[in-house]
Amino acid sequence: MKNKKKVAFFGIKYFPSRGGTSRVAENLILNLVDDYDITIYCYKHKDAEEHIKGVKVVQFPEIKFGNLGVFAYYFLCFFHIRFFGNYDIVHAHKIDSFFFLKGLFSKTKVIATAHEAPYKRDKWGKVAKAFFKVNERRFLEFKGVKTAISKPLCDFYMERDNVKVHFIPNGINISDKSKNDILNKFWPAGLNQSTPFVLFAARRIMGTKGLHTMLSAYKKLNYKGVIFVAGELDNFPAYMDRIKKLSVGLNVHFLGFVNPLSTLLNLVEKSDYFVFPSETEGMSIMLLEVATTGKPILASDIPENTQVFNDDNVLFFKNKSVDDLAEKIIWIENNKDAFHSLGLSAKKKVASRYTWDRIVLEYKELYETM
Repeated sequence: MKNKKKVAFFGIKYFPSRGGTSRVAENLILNLVDDYDITIYCYKHKDAEEHIKGVKVVQFPEIKFGNLGVFAYYFLCFFHIRFFGNYDIVHAHKIDSFFFLKGLFSKTKVIATAHEAPYKRDKWGKVAKAFFKVNERRFLEFKGVKTAISKPLCDFYMERDNVKVHFIPNGINISDKSKNDILNKFWPAGLNQSTPFVLFAARRIMGTKGLHTMLSAYKKLNYKGVIFVAGELDNFPAYMDRIKKLSVGLNVHFLGFVNPLSTLLNLVEKSDYFVFPSETEGMSIMLLEVATTGKPILASDIPENTQVFNDDNVLFFKNKSVDDLAEKIIWIENNKDAFHSLGLSAKKKVASRYTWDRIVLEYKELYETM
């Protein structure tokens, strides 16, 4: 029997996943673990060792010291790989961690996957954005295999830097959403569970997720229905103050971060529709996951969304436009059957094009030819 190649995942913080990049890596690992000897570097977690059978885990404590803490964590991971690791391939994720690409490449073969250009996010200060741009330059000059989950980002690197980055999209694992009672702990007290509502969800609520645009549109319409907002509330106090002010006069319920994924998708299934007003993305794994439920989606028309779906799958509004979003909400109220059919179309597209059993073949090909 042929020995399995040893592959280390670097640049991931959460295992089990808390969404975003960590969920992409987790899904990828689930589809690779039978064919490769996989080790993942992650923050210390009580469930990490047993989370996916056959996956080895190297854990370091989360250092609560802002951006410096994250950098220190990546350094510890790099140090372990460089001096104690014995891997055939290191798969590095996120521009955040790419400062160490050259050092990794001197040790073993490396594939680096960019998930977005993080300096476009409003949550970062000037120093952090400058650091991300340095890391991006290291990625573009890196001699190993370069991939990105966003076709617009690949096109941007080719146009601006004349650097070819291999596009491999995100995907999802199609599975039955378990009906569980965990949803009860997130449901607002005193609100009947048969109450209709529209849903916004993100892991962290920040300006570039566009919640302010969404609430402004509903406020402009003097909307009387129920709005659920799922996501971490305590990361950006100034922005949350703005959101709370916009919520006055609307029937908004803040649920906090909804986890696990099955619970979030149960919430999506109960909703009338899902609103995704994000101003910038890589390739949103959440958008794909929501589409698997068949619920209709109202989303911003950023290139990262329109690369995946078209007007036959999703109702788009002009990015950052309160007026256009308000017009689309009115259209939904008057065309519910047509809107519902978009959700079913999006579900079919995801099932036919964006499942990990297909996408993993592209990564396997790269692994085998490196």
